Amino acid sequence: MASDPDEEIAERLRQSVGRFVRRVRTQADTLPPTRAETLSTLQREGPQTIAQLAAHRGVKHQSMSRTVAELEALGLVGREASPDDRRAFLITLTEAGTAALEANRLARRQWVAEAIGTRLTPAEREMLNAVPTLLDRLSSGG
Repeated sequence: MASDPDEEIAERLRQSVGRFVRRVRTQADTLPPTRAETLSTLQREGPQTIAQLAAHRGVKHQSMSRTVAELEALGLVGREASPDDRRAFLITLTEAGTAALEANRLARRQWVAEAIGTRLTPAEREMLNAVPTLLDRLSSGG
């Protein structure tokens, strides 16, 4: 029985994207993934309780408490009293946290740009330029 050509493309794409993401992370990340993901969640979603952060990341409260404590010790997040529950605290992104997240993204972007510039021909760069639009169309659900 022959495989569905679209499924073959889907599997090749899944594998390639996974390898690409792992390679960029190992070569360019300036933050450990756990810290970067937590900071990104705060940037996207705004102040969160530890329980909310844990739910977003799909980890246990205890694990998120450790991550938040590490980030707080580095000055990348802060705590403020929750307006809804005086016993709870909201974890907030500090200016230093925003700067660390942006530095991490810049390092990734620069690594990818360097790889594109040194490993691809002009024709390949032109083809690659269409990929984000195609991926956006696939992920739009429309």
